[in-house]
Amino acid sequence: MSGEGPDEGQEAGIEIPFARIDPETLQRMIEEFVTRDGADWAESGCALEDKVRQVLRQVLRQLRDGQVRVVYDQKTQTANLVPCR
Repeated sequence: MSGEGPDEGQEAGIEIPFARIDPETLQRMIEEFVTRDGADWAESGCALEDKVRQVLRQVLRQLRDGQVRVVYDQKTQTANLVPCR
């Protein structure tokens, strides 16, 4: 046994019900997520705004279906989209 707690490997933090998040804030979270890898979307033939809208639709569906959740990490003071297990 490693002596690790039962929650080892799970996202620590506070789950935030997505319905309580301002739509503009959720859109900014998605925009940050989309731009995280530094890709130049214009070079790929897709505008950043289009990619954000595409991912936003997908994430909203996943949030409604319970496939993804929003977790606020107190240690890093960041909100993250985390797949449900």
